[in-house]
Amino acid sequence: MSTTAEQQQAVEAIVREADRLQSDVEGFVALLTDDAAIVNFVGRRVAGRKQIRKVMGRALASPLAQVRTRTEIVDVRFPAPGVALVNAVKHVSDGRSDAEPLGADRGNMTFVLVERDGVWKIALAQTTPIVA
Repeated sequence: MSTTAEQQQAVEAIVREADRLQSDVEGFVALLTDDAAIVNFVGRRVAGRKQIRKVMGRALASPLAQVRTRTEIVDVRFPAPGVALVNAVKHVSDGRSDAEPLGADRGNMTFVLVERDGVWKIALAQTTPIVA
């Protein structure tokens, strides 16, 4: 099965929507598979949609809500039918005035998306800070 421009656009749209919904817990988790995993900017791994919902809700109720990000898609590849790999750069703006610096203002980000019944969902999102 070859990938189409339509598949590429659909995958990019999900990543852009995840970026847009970074402060909307329910909207964001709706983009995830049930067994999704996220490894955040500081290396914390959270697995499962229910746990991601819980952790994200707590973060948005804390000063972490002042940390905003923007995702810049670098490329999209389809290594197998129904699987997409998205390489991106995450740009971070830390609006907290009294917090320890994050150590980096951008990171390399990888998404793994899977297509089920014609719908793309995020199965994994992992960010590694760029410190150099």
